[in-house]
Amino acid sequence: MVKAIFLIQTEDRKGILASVVDFFYSRGFNILKCQQHTDSYEKRFFMRIELDADDMKTSRKELEDEFGILASSMSLEWSCHWSDYRTRVAILVSKTSHCLYDLLARQLEGEFSAEIPLIISNHPDLERVAEQFRIPYYCIPVDGNKEKQESEIRELLRKFHIDLVVLARYMQILTSEFTEEWKNRIINIHHAFLPAFQGANPYKRAYERGVKMIGATAHYASEDLDQGPIIEQNVVRVSHELTPDGLKEVGKDLEKQVLATAVKAHLEHRIIVYKNKTIVFSVER
Repeated sequence: MVKAIFLIQTEDRKGILASVVDFFYSRGFNILKCQQHTDSYEKRFFMRIELDADDMKTSRKELEDEFGILASSMSLEWSCHWSDYRTRVAILVSKTSHCLYDLLARQLEGEFSAEIPLIISNHPDLERVAEQFRIPYYCIPVDGNKEKQESEIRELLRKFHIDLVVLARYMQILTSEFTEEWKNRIINIHHAFLPAFQGANPYKRAYERGVKMIGATAHYASEDLDQGPIIEQNVVRVSHELTPDGLKEVGKDLEKQVLATAVKAHLEHRIIVYKNKTIVFSVER
């Protein structure tokens, strides 16, 4: 079944849900799922609506154009996505392989509705992983010229028509130009429960602080390091007996799970970003 997925947000007021549902009902659509959230503090309304688009009476463009007229009259911010489109994902890595392996395995098993046409790194170390999955691997070292290196990466992203960038333990800070161009289309995994332990060496700092829980956070990358909109987080209890290396080993599984959950939510168009936070709609099976 081909589905049309609309993500909508606007200032909260009466009649929004009724108007949107009536728009699709009057055009003969079967509404498969309709999820809403009202933030009473922000006075903001959020909505995700999923339609059966198998027997559409109009073209996709006509539907979007018609909805655009309604959205304009109601001051709605919206986007439309089609389930038969496979999002093109680029994975950026450095030397650590566990998140990369996990993402590639999930895609191979069909858990992600996505294509991964390339892997990019600033080191050659993980080319062996790319070869196992028969995915092109591009090694672009920094070599003291950050702007040139990023320019080459951005050119590859354009060349391969990439929709989403996943930083699977890519240990480089992106420039503001990069994050602005790809706003809300770069997912990063940080090996700490943000906002605690931002930046480098979070496991070492967690050890020095004597924490009893460690965490991982997946978020959209922004100009400010580790401060973009958070998509997913989780924690695990740890013992005082663990060294920083021990914490790192325990954290690997957590990082994989948190990153995969965030990527899946993005690919399934379940995320709406408002200011510096996200509304992540649950999976309804």
